[in-house]
Amino acid sequence: MPGSSFGKLFTITTFGESHGGAVGVIIDGVTPGLEISEAEVQAELNRRKPGQSDVTTPRKESDTIHIMSGWFEGKATGAPMMMVLYNEDQRPTAYDEIKDKFRPGHADFTYLAKYGIRDHRGSGRASGRETAARVAAGAVARKILSQQGISILAYTKRAAGVSCTSVDPNVIEQNPMRACDLTAAAEMEKRVKRLADEGDSAGGVVECVISGVPAGLGEPAFDKIDADLAKAMLSLGAVKGFEIGSGFSCVDMLGSEHNDDMNREGFLTNNAGGSLGGISTGQDIIFRIAVKPTSSISKPQHTTDISGKETIIVTEGRHDPCICPRIIPVVESMAALVIIDHLKRQEALHC
Repeated sequence: MPGSSFGKLFTITTFGESHGGAVGVIIDGVTPGLEISEAEVQAELNRRKPGQSDVTTPRKESDTIHIMSGWFEGKATGAPMMMVLYNEDQRPTAYDEIKDKFRPGHADFTYLAKYGIRDHRGSGRASGRETAARVAAGAVARKILSQQGISILAYTKRAAGVSCTSVDPNVIEQNPMRACDLTAAAEMEKRVKRLADEGDSAGGVVECVISGVPAGLGEPAFDKIDADLAKAMLSLGAVKGFEIGSGFSCVDMLGSEHNDDMNREGFLTNNAGGSLGGISTGQDIIFRIAVKPTSSISKPQHTTDISGKETIIVTEGRHDPCICPRIIPVVESMAALVIIDHLKRQEALHC
């Protein structure tokens, strides 16, 4: 399967570059007759789009969705669904000065090593702008999941060295960091703004909870539910780590502490994070990702150019000083794509 496609029975293929004409997605496997409106997809894209606050990039994109095929009179036809978002605020000339230099933390060097050619305009295909297409597809997946009582909620758990001490779902969309604790959110925002003024950036931890997943989803070997979630999250350019359930803290636990005891009513704890043997337990699936500091910073950095000459680079432009707030809807979308794919595979197993 090409590297721009994801899923087996609910498949998406994304296309487009940061400063090209458009980004978009083709979805195959949408349930025929599904009622889905452009407004529903737009609502999710609005959560991801740039220019939302002082802790996101000031790039101005309306991210207006256009459903081009596989959709008739507000319903999915079962044919491949194509959705496009036209890039409106392109400034490719902003990268002319550094087009021959490798930006630290970016995929400039590796893309050139792989393809022998690269689009230097805002990272091209490697740009986070590609994730808008994933969110569009995720909106469709989430609509199907919601009809089966499955919900997905992600939030910033830690950013710029500040950790949340409580989880209140009601405050996540009430602060620009999309943190689950308002007190922590205020300190995160203050630190991120200070770093942005200094020409630097911050990373963080995002937690995601998937509720309502029935027991039995996932495959026993290579396509475990947690393995596919890990692949989905690590396919995001800013993500450098994944853990599920107790995660890395399990190394300091005893087996008697880590095992989730059961009684006739179910599991008593959830250290497994909702997955045993790669198959869902019916409990909440809980995982966390490590989001790196934004690579594009205006502080001078050491690098080389395409000829191998050592030089200094300063990355100017419009960049998020912290990626956590805008990656939240992307994380939820990728989680939705994994769950819907496994739901369809489970249905096919019992046909």
